[in-house]
Amino acid sequence: MVELLIKIGNFDCTECWDGVLYKKLSDYPNITEWEIQTIMDFMDYETEHGRTCEIEAEKTILGKIREYKATNNIKRISVPEKITECIACPKYKGCMTDFVCHTSPVENAIKIFDCGSLLSAVLARGKSAKELRLEERNAANDPEDFFDYIMFAWGNCQAGDRLVMERKLGRFPDEKDLSIGFTPGIRFFFRYNDIICHPNATFDGVLPLKIKNEVILKDWVYAIIVPTIYQNLITPHISVDLKEKVYFVENDCKDIWAWSEKVYEFVKKI
Repeated sequence: MVELLIKIGNFDCTECWDGVLYKKLSDYPNITEWEIQTIMDFMDYETEHGRTCEIEAEKTILGKIREYKATNNIKRISVPEKITECIACPKYKGCMTDFVCHTSPVENAIKIFDCGSLLSAVLARGKSAKELRLEERNAANDPEDFFDYIMFAWGNCQAGDRLVMERKLGRFPDEKDLSIGFTPGIRFFFRYNDIICHPNATFDGVLPLKIKNEVILKDWVYAIIVPTIYQNLITPHISVDLKEKVYFVENDCKDIWAWSEKVYEFVKKI
Protein backbone atom coordinates (compact mmCIF):
# COMPACT_ATOMS: atom_id res chain seq x y z
CA MET A 1 0.00 0.00 0.00
CA VAL A 2 1.27 3.46 -0.96
CA GLU A 3 0.44 6.27 1.47
CA LEU A 4 -0.44 9.79 0.37
CA LEU A 5 -0.65 12.87 2.53
CA ILE A 6 -3.57 15.32 2.52
CA LYS A 7 -2.52 18.67 3.93
CA ILE A 8 -5.44 20.99 4.65
CA GLY A 9 -4.47 24.63 5.02
CA ASN A 10 -4.43 28.16 3.69
CA PHE A 11 -2.40 27.46 0.54
CA ASP A 12 -2.41 29.45 -2.70
CA CYS A 13 -4.65 26.85 -4.33
CA THR A 14 -5.62 23.20 -4.23
CA GLU A 15 -3.18 20.94 -6.07
CA CYS A 16 -1.78 17.43 -5.97
CA TRP A 17 1.99 17.27 -6.32
CA ASP A 18 4.37 14.36 -5.78
CA GLY A 19 2.10 12.37 -3.50
CA VAL A 20 0.71 15.27 -1.48
CA LEU A 21 -2.72 16.87 -1.85
CA TYR A 22 -2.47 20.49 -0.75
CA LYS A 23 -6.11 21.26 0.02
CA LYS A 24 -6.88 24.99 0.11
CA LEU A 25 -9.98 26.00 2.04
CA SER A 26 -11.96 28.99 0.76
CA ASP A 27 -12.45 30.34 4.31
CA TYR A 28 -9.70 28.74 6.36
CA PRO A 29 -9.99 27.32 8.99
CA ASN A 30 -13.71 26.90 8.26
CA ILE A 31 -14.49 23.97 5.98
CA THR A 32 -17.64 23.54 3.86
CA GLU A 33 -19.51 20.33 3.10
CA TRP A 34 -18.43 20.67 -0.53
CA GLU A 35 -14.77 20.83 0.50
CA ILE A 36 -15.18 17.81 2.78
CA GLN A 37 -16.81 15.91 -0.08
CA THR A 38 -13.83 16.61 -2.36
CA ILE A 39 -11.51 15.25 0.34
CA MET A 40 -13.67 12.13 0.59
CA ASP A 41 -13.61 11.83 -3.22
CA PHE A 42 -9.82 11.99 -3.16
CA MET A 43 -9.57 9.31 -0.47
CA ASP A 44 -12.10 7.05 -2.22
CA TYR A 45 -10.25 7.35 -5.54
CA GLU A 46 -6.89 6.61 -3.96
CA THR A 47 -8.27 3.66 -1.98
CA GLU A 48 -9.80 2.23 -5.17
CA HIS A 49 -6.33 2.32 -6.73
CA GLY A 50 -4.54 0.70 -3.81
CA ARG A 51 -3.24 3.80 -2.06
CA THR A 52 -3.96 4.92 1.49
CA CYS A 53 -4.25 8.50 2.69
CA GLU A 54 -3.41 10.34 5.87
CA ILE A 55 -4.91 13.76 6.69
CA GLU A 56 -2.87 16.52 8.30
CA ALA A 57 -5.10 19.31 9.62
CA GLU A 58 -6.24 21.19 12.71
CA LYS A 59 -8.32 19.22 15.21
CA THR A 60 -11.47 21.23 14.48
CA ILE A 61 -11.20 20.42 10.78
CA LEU A 62 -10.57 16.72 11.46
CA GLY A 63 -13.65 16.73 13.72
CA LYS A 64 -15.82 18.21 10.95
CA ILE A 65 -14.61 15.53 8.54
CA ARG A 66 -15.38 12.74 11.02
CA GLU A 67 -18.84 14.21 11.61
CA TYR A 68 -19.51 14.40 7.87
CA LYS A 69 -18.43 10.79 7.34
CA ALA A 70 -20.76 9.65 10.08
CA THR A 71 -23.83 11.54 8.86
CA ASN A 72 -23.55 12.15 5.12
CA ASN A 73 -22.08 9.39 3.02
CA ILE A 74 -24.85 8.80 0.46
CA LYS A 75 -26.14 11.98 -1.18
CA ARG A 76 -23.62 14.11 -3.08
CA ILE A 77 -23.36 17.81 -2.31
CA SER A 78 -24.12 19.98 -5.35
CA VAL A 79 -21.23 22.05 -6.64
CA PRO A 80 -21.38 25.75 -5.63
CA GLU A 81 -21.89 28.25 -8.45
CA LYS A 82 -18.44 29.60 -7.64
CA ILE A 83 -15.51 27.96 -5.85
CA THR A 84 -13.04 30.32 -4.19
CA GLU A 85 -10.26 27.90 -3.22
CA CYS A 86 -8.23 29.56 -5.99
CA ILE A 87 -8.71 33.31 -6.50
CA ALA A 88 -5.87 33.92 -8.98
CA CYS A 89 -7.97 35.05 -11.95
CA PRO A 90 -8.31 38.85 -12.02
CA LYS A 91 -12.02 39.09 -12.88
CA TYR A 92 -13.80 36.16 -11.23
CA LYS A 93 -11.63 35.58 -8.15
CA GLY A 94 -12.73 31.98 -8.22
CA CYS A 95 -13.76 29.02 -10.37
CA MET A 96 -17.11 29.32 -12.17
CA THR A 97 -18.72 25.91 -12.27
CA ASP A 98 -21.26 26.03 -15.11
CA PHE A 99 -18.71 24.72 -17.64
CA VAL A 100 -15.62 22.54 -17.70
CA CYS A 101 -13.12 22.38 -20.52
CA HIS A 102 -10.29 20.29 -21.91
CA THR A 103 -7.51 22.20 -23.68
CA SER A 104 -5.31 20.81 -26.44
CA PRO A 105 -2.45 22.06 -28.63
CA VAL A 106 -3.36 22.37 -32.30
CA GLU A 107 -1.49 19.22 -33.42
CA ASN A 108 -3.39 17.12 -30.88
CA ALA A 109 -6.66 18.88 -31.68
CA ILE A 110 -6.37 17.81 -35.32
CA LYS A 111 -6.13 14.19 -34.16
CA ILE A 112 -9.11 14.73 -31.87
CA PHE A 113 -11.22 16.11 -34.72
CA ASP A 114 -10.14 13.25 -36.99
CA CYS A 115 -11.19 10.53 -34.53
CA GLY A 116 -14.17 12.45 -33.13
CA SER A 117 -13.27 11.83 -29.49
CA LEU A 118 -11.19 13.02 -26.60
CA LEU A 119 -8.96 10.12 -25.59
CA SER A 120 -6.94 9.32 -22.50
CA ALA A 121 -3.17 9.69 -22.81
CA VAL A 122 -2.79 5.90 -23.02
CA LEU A 123 -5.17 5.65 -25.98
CA ALA A 124 -4.14 8.90 -27.68
CA ARG A 125 -0.40 8.30 -27.55
CA GLY A 126 -0.35 4.52 -27.87
CA LYS A 127 1.93 4.04 -24.88
CA SER A 128 1.42 2.11 -21.66
CA ALA A 129 0.59 3.94 -18.45
CA LYS A 130 3.91 2.71 -17.05
CA GLU A 131 5.82 4.34 -19.94
CA LEU A 132 3.91 7.61 -19.59
CA ARG A 133 4.48 7.76 -15.85
CA LEU A 134 8.25 7.56 -16.35
CA GLU A 135 8.39 10.41 -18.85
CA GLU A 136 10.14 13.61 -17.82
CA ARG A 137 7.00 15.62 -18.61
CA ASN A 138 5.29 13.93 -15.63
CA ALA A 139 6.71 16.58 -13.32
CA ALA A 140 4.03 16.05 -10.66
CA ASN A 141 4.91 12.34 -10.41
CA ASP A 142 1.33 11.28 -11.17
CA PRO A 143 0.63 7.54 -10.77
CA GLU A 144 -0.02 5.21 -13.71
CA ASP A 145 -3.82 5.22 -13.42
CA PHE A 146 -3.97 8.98 -14.09
CA PHE A 147 -3.01 8.34 -17.71
CA ASP A 148 -6.19 6.32 -18.30
CA TYR A 149 -8.29 9.48 -17.90
CA ILE A 150 -9.17 12.67 -19.76
CA MET A 151 -8.71 15.67 -17.48
CA PHE A 152 -10.99 18.70 -17.21
CA ALA A 153 -10.62 22.15 -15.67
CA TRP A 154 -13.31 24.67 -14.82
CA GLY A 155 -14.47 26.72 -17.81
CA ASN A 156 -12.89 30.03 -16.78
CA CYS A 157 -9.59 28.47 -15.69
CA GLN A 158 -6.29 29.11 -17.47
CA ALA A 159 -4.64 25.86 -16.29
CA GLY A 160 -5.21 24.00 -19.57
CA ASP A 161 -3.61 26.73 -21.69
CA ARG A 162 -0.76 27.01 -19.19
CA LEU A 163 -0.09 23.28 -19.62
CA VAL A 164 -0.19 23.65 -23.42
CA MET A 165 2.47 26.36 -23.15
CA GLU A 166 4.53 24.20 -20.81
CA ARG A 167 4.47 21.31 -23.27
CA LYS A 168 5.35 23.66 -26.13
CA LEU A 169 8.30 25.24 -24.31
CA GLY A 170 9.54 22.14 -22.49
CA ARG A 171 9.65 24.11 -19.21
CA PHE A 172 7.40 26.03 -16.86
CA PRO A 173 6.23 29.22 -18.64
CA ASP A 174 7.19 32.60 -17.19
CA GLU A 175 5.22 35.87 -17.22
CA LYS A 176 6.48 36.80 -20.69
CA ASP A 177 5.46 33.40 -22.07
CA LEU A 178 1.94 33.94 -20.74
CA SER A 179 1.58 37.45 -22.13
CA ILE A 180 3.35 38.61 -25.30
CA GLY A 181 4.56 35.08 -26.05
CA PHE A 182 1.25 33.36 -25.31
CA THR A 183 -0.32 31.09 -27.94
CA PRO A 184 -3.64 29.60 -26.76
CA GLY A 185 -4.70 26.04 -27.29
CA ILE A 186 -8.04 24.74 -28.52
CA ARG A 187 -10.69 24.43 -25.83
CA PHE A 188 -13.41 21.79 -25.75
CA PHE A 189 -16.23 23.03 -23.47
CA PHE A 190 -18.85 20.89 -21.73
CA ARG A 191 -21.73 21.81 -19.46
CA TYR A 192 -20.77 20.51 -16.03
CA ASN A 193 -24.22 19.18 -15.15
CA ASP A 194 -24.29 17.23 -18.42
CA ILE A 195 -20.79 15.76 -18.48
CA ILE A 196 -20.98 14.46 -14.89
CA CYS A 197 -23.61 12.05 -16.25
CA HIS A 198 -21.03 10.40 -18.53
CA PRO A 199 -20.86 6.69 -17.59
CA ASN A 200 -17.09 6.86 -17.09
CA ALA A 201 -17.03 10.12 -15.08
CA THR A 202 -14.90 10.02 -11.95
CA PHE A 203 -14.47 12.49 -9.10
CA ASP A 204 -10.93 12.42 -7.76
CA GLY A 205 -11.22 15.37 -5.38
CA VAL A 206 -8.71 17.52 -7.27
CA LEU A 207 -10.16 18.16 -10.73
CA PRO A 208 -13.81 19.08 -11.39
CA LEU A 209 -14.00 15.57 -12.84
CA LYS A 210 -12.11 13.25 -15.17
CA ILE A 211 -13.38 10.61 -17.57
CA LYS A 212 -11.86 7.23 -18.27
CA ASN A 213 -10.79 6.28 -21.79
CA GLU A 214 -12.97 8.31 -24.17
CA VAL A 215 -15.47 11.13 -24.63
CA ILE A 216 -17.31 11.07 -27.96
CA LEU A 217 -17.58 14.72 -28.93
CA LYS A 218 -20.82 14.67 -30.92
CA ASP A 219 -22.61 13.21 -27.89
CA TRP A 220 -21.25 15.53 -25.20
CA VAL A 221 -19.39 18.66 -26.34
CA TYR A 222 -21.12 22.03 -25.94
CA ALA A 223 -18.69 24.27 -27.82
CA ILE A 224 -15.19 24.11 -29.28
CA ILE A 225 -13.19 27.33 -29.27
CA VAL A 226 -10.44 27.56 -31.89
CA PRO A 227 -8.12 30.59 -32.06
CA THR A 228 -8.48 32.16 -35.51
CA ILE A 229 -4.76 31.64 -36.22
CA TYR A 230 -5.55 27.92 -36.53
CA GLN A 231 -8.70 28.26 -38.67
CA ASN A 232 -7.10 27.09 -41.93
CA LEU A 233 -5.41 24.15 -40.19
CA ILE A 234 -8.51 22.97 -38.33
CA THR A 235 -11.34 23.57 -40.82
CA PRO A 236 -10.57 20.58 -43.11
CA HIS A 237 -10.77 18.24 -40.12
CA ILE A 238 -14.17 19.34 -38.78
CA SER A 239 -16.85 16.70 -39.30
CA VAL A 240 -20.47 17.47 -40.17
CA ASP A 241 -21.47 16.38 -36.66
CA LEU A 242 -19.29 19.06 -35.06
CA LYS A 243 -19.53 21.90 -37.57
CA GLU A 244 -22.13 23.83 -35.59
CA LYS A 245 -20.19 23.41 -32.33
CA VAL A 246 -16.93 25.01 -33.55
CA TYR A 247 -16.29 28.73 -33.08
CA PHE A 248 -13.25 30.67 -34.26
CA VAL A 249 -12.22 33.40 -31.82
CA GLU A 250 -9.42 35.90 -32.27
CA ASN A 251 -6.78 36.13 -29.58
CA ASP A 252 -6.50 39.90 -29.24
CA CYS A 253 -5.83 39.59 -25.51
CA LYS A 254 -2.91 40.86 -23.49
CA ASP A 255 -2.28 37.61 -21.64
CA ILE A 256 -3.53 34.14 -20.70
CA TRP A 257 -5.91 35.56 -18.08
CA ALA A 258 -7.65 37.87 -20.54
CA TRP A 259 -7.95 35.04 -23.08
CA SER A 260 -9.48 32.71 -20.50
CA GLU A 261 -11.99 35.40 -19.60
CA LYS A 262 -12.83 36.10 -23.24
CA VAL A 263 -13.50 32.50 -24.26
CA TYR A 264 -15.48 31.73 -21.11
CA GLU A 265 -17.72 34.75 -21.62
CA PHE A 266 -18.06 33.84 -25.31
CA VAL A 267 -19.24 30.31 -24.48
CA LYS A 268 -21.72 31.58 -21.87
CA LYS A 269 -23.41 33.67 -24.56
CA ILE A 270 -23.82 30.85 -27.09
